Amino acid sequence: MPLAQSSECSEALKLTESLKRHKARIEQFLQHKLDDLPTNSPSLLAAMKHGLLQGGKRIRPYLVYATGSLTNTNEHDLDAPAAALECIHSYSLIHDDLPAMDDDDLRRGLPTVHKQFDEATAILAGDSLISLAFDILASHPYRQTQPASVLEMIKLLGKHSGYDGMCGGQALDLSYTDQSVDLQALEQMHKLKTGALISSAVMMASYCSDQFSESDRLHLANFARAIGLAFQVQDDILDVTGDTEVLGKPQGSDVAANKSTYVALLGLDKARQKADDLFHESLHALQQLPYDTRLLEAFASFVVQRNH
Repeated sequence: MPLAQSSECSEALKLTESLKRHKARIEQFLQHKLDDLPTNSPSLLAAMKHGLLQGGKRIRPYLVYATGSLTNTNEHDLDAPAAALECIHSYSLIHDDLPAMDDDDLRRGLPTVHKQFDEATAILAGDSLISLAFDILASHPYRQTQPASVLEMIKLLGKHSGYDGMCGGQALDLSYTDQSVDLQALEQMHKLKTGALISSAVMMASYCSDQFSESDRLHLANFARAIGLAFQVQDDILDVTGDTEVLGKPQGSDVAANKSTYVALLGLDKARQKADDLFHESLHALQQLPYDTRLLEAFASFVVQRNH
């Protein structure tokens, strides 16, 4: 095996092991958080667990841990932003699946929360996960992260999960259904809908360490922007080329709903080229950092090569 190929295989193996370890870590943390909640409403708590703990790639929490690893940040401190992000992401999926939004019956290979329970319980489960996210960030017993940095994380998550981030992007997505939009509008939508939380993962991790300079954070932000868009482009590609059983949701659901996607706008081949271009942009941003970024580079490769 050529040396370069051997090195790539080694980094891919390290990434696989790291993804597995941190997925287990964040799921254990989230399980404990939900188990510690009082049982005020058994059905609501069960719906929260169904929406939060039933699988998923845990990409956003992983980005928190991987970014923090650049400066050997204490993983105990990283648990809080990682968990908060996954709570926000999971709430968004619960609400996105509702009949008033994307009207999906399947998520992560299981019935969506409103199908497993009912619509009112699904709405409340999503609302409760939003509150839990900020409670985790505010009350976590940090060991090294300073209070001012915790406040920055709270501000960032509030901004990127609401009107000026994920919710604003979802509103654009709904408004663009059955519409023809240009590339600039499509990218703005996805920078908000998908990219904002991915940026939050990277930037929140940077606030857990006092070693990152403002210049470092600028390069990290450029990396997050590129990889966030690449993630969405690959999602659009998989909606056309993927398999329902592997995806964990109905293949072709975006096409059936006449959504605005990169594949619909550019065609499959150009969408794949777009993903590759964004991948190389993300690598260029990482190369500007004075750290060992091989794990994040392998993650970027994973994003544009994944099959679910």
